Amino acid sequence: MLDFVFQNSTRVIFGKTALEMLGGEIAHYGRILLVYGGGSVKKSGLYQAVNEILRKNDCDVYELGGVEPNPRVTTVRRGIELCRQFRVDFVLAVGGGSVIDCAKAVAAGARTTHDVWDLFTGKAKINDAIPLGCILTHAAAGSETSKSSVVTNEELTSKRSIYGGEGSELIRCKFAICNPEYTYTLSREQTAYGIADMMAHIFERYLSLPNDVQSSDFLSEGLLRAIIHNARILQQNPKDYSARANIMWASTVAHNGLLGMGKEQDWMCHRLEHGLSAVYDIAHGAGLAIISPKWMKYVYKTQVDRFAQYARTVFGITGKSPSETALQGIVATRDFFREIGNPTELADVGLDDTAIPAIINHAEKYGAGSFMKIDKKEMFDILKIRI
Repeated sequence: MLDFVFQNSTRVIFGKTALEMLGGEIAHYGRILLVYGGGSVKKSGLYQAVNEILRKNDCDVYELGGVEPNPRVTTVRRGIELCRQFRVDFVLAVGGGSVIDCAKAVAAGARTTHDVWDLFTGKAKINDAIPLGCILTHAAAGSETSKSSVVTNEELTSKRSIYGGEGSELIRCKFAICNPEYTYTLSREQTAYGIADMMAHIFERYLSLPNDVQSSDFLSEGLLRAIIHNARILQQNPKDYSARANIMWASTVAHNGLLGMGKEQDWMCHRLEHGLSAVYDIAHGAGLAIISPKWMKYVYKTQVDRFAQYARTVFGITGKSPSETALQGIVATRDFFREIGNPTELADVGLDDTAIPAIINHAEKYGAGSFMKIDKKEMFDILKIRI
């Protein structure tokens, strides 16, 4: 087990009555920037409910709406200008991971003299940020308790994670209000993309060295089983509260830092997916559903026993050999993604192998890989592989 420091200061307020605690959480702030995406928060009535609470607490509310599914740096810059113009002292995100990631970038960008994109390229670090919180409406990215943010620069066709070092703790939400009922209106596809996203967050940690971190690895295996179990329930009843609650909590735990303690972590699938969605603007979870099983098949021979353990523990597969068991587990992963409504090939999102060079050229360039270090040629081979 590697040395580590674990810290997560986000206050998670979970359940059907969670929104009732919003007033107490924002009581000490006067000027709020409300960040949200499309029209769904207004159609559901959540937008109106939040505004009513903010008004009752005498907050001045400014709005940044229309945040994209892959948030744009131009939208972030609009939010930064609002914060500076109105001297905003708290940023409140109402939405899924994209909205929360945008809010994080706004919070950090408003307190730096650099252009906000410099925080994503490593030219600058986070030294200060406006405090922020969130009301979660989509179980997927885990951004509600993570210290990361991913933003797309549409001019450069580049999608990057924020580079903040220890300063990244400053963009961790002060609180996260998580009511599983807010996910009832998600489509089958949105639910599927979210499940692929949270499972990929677990894979990046679990399928990495060293192999002696049972405390983290067994947690990962149990969480994957819980996700698969409840995802299948949602296929039959999208408004099953217990299943929605388990999925929402799983998405939070998958990316709050806990499962990676003592591990190298990998993140190669995310590097590739950032190239895919930067160029072709597909949903992040959909891209991960395509790439993760392909990466598994490409690297599994370097750690056959680990992939066989995954197949046995998560899917209950026992083949004639560790290699056969491992391969069957990879196929089962691909099949599960398909079962719940995810794409698993580039063709499923209207692309073919001619799209691969652009994906690779725009994938994040900094290093990734634990079981295997992946170069450009190997990226190409991963994306071409068939399962």
